[in-house]
Amino acid sequence: MKTSDFKFDLPHELIAQVPIKDRSASRLMVLDRETGEVEHRIFRDIKEYLNPGDCLVLNDTRVIPARLIGEKVDTGGKIEFLLLKRNEDDTWESLVKPGKRAKIGTKFSFGEGKLIGEVVGMAEEGARIIKFHYDGIFEEILDELGNMPLPPYITEKLEEKERYQTVYSKHEGSAAAPTAGLHFTNELLDEIRAMGVETAFVTLHVGLGTFRPVKVENVLEHEMHSEFYMVTQEAADKINNAKKNGKRVICVGTTSCRTIESAADENGMMSEKSGWTNIFIYPGYKFKVLDNLITNFHLPESTLIMLVSALAGKENVLNAYEKAVEEKYRFFSFGDAMFIK
Repeated sequence: MKTSDFKFDLPHELIAQVPIKDRSASRLMVLDRETGEVEHRIFRDIKEYLNPGDCLVLNDTRVIPARLIGEKVDTGGKIEFLLLKRNEDDTWESLVKPGKRAKIGTKFSFGEGKLIGEVVGMAEEGARIIKFHYDGIFEEILDELGNMPLPPYITEKLEEKERYQTVYSKHEGSAAAPTAGLHFTNELLDEIRAMGVETAFVTLHVGLGTFRPVKVENVLEHEMHSEFYMVTQEAADKINNAKKNGKRVICVGTTSCRTIESAADENGMMSEKSGWTNIFIYPGYKFKVLDNLITNFHLPESTLIMLVSALAGKENVLNAYEKAVEEKYRFFSFGDAMFIK
């Protein structure tokens, strides 16, 4: 299986730069994975495709303002940190630009000394291990000094930080938003619950590795970055009950999908669990828990388009993407949605 098998042409103007005002007014393409047929709807119409007893699985991670702009302590040279992962010893794996300034032992200042970051080690793919020095509570300082770590294909300034958070975000720790969930409003979720649909919240702290391009031509040679996940007993019970009752488990986003597929046992049953996952789902994968998926439109040759192709078939997905381009759907993080039924 080749990475180039998942390539498609995307006009740059279809990459959504800003979120639309009404979250639930984005467009929704409905893809039938059996026939390959598509329907064109509005996202709030998702209610028409849900049934009582179904379980909607949502990732309640919260994005931290992980982008820090500062300067080198001794020279004043500008530096940018992107915090990726907090380690158990309270250091952070971080991307640093320009990396040549970030040698081990170098210190950087943020917010006129409110936060000092010291490079104490090296990590994978040129990332650095950073130890921070500060007075007070780190999260509060980060909230004051940090910016939202928008993907590089978004060049417009984000006016409201909360528009890069889901309305149900709870547990801080992500370097990127679980973007399929950005389409839900509290009102829409209330309407869905009133229909008798269960909502189960799991947590997966999204790392930037999820969005990185695959750099090898042989898909099987690609290594996924690990991400931390948590499944509560309450969420596990809701998912198990849906399966036992012959109802569907519908994941909101690839991160929710990867969480439950990582946490399930061989029989597709869930229990309370947490840990690190580097699960890589591509065509040929047999889903243990997931039945249907709500997702955004993904980058060419990415692990995410491989995941949706595993569920709906590569030809169906690429044909649907071709139609999305023709119909001028909005792509990527702030773009429109797809429901794979």
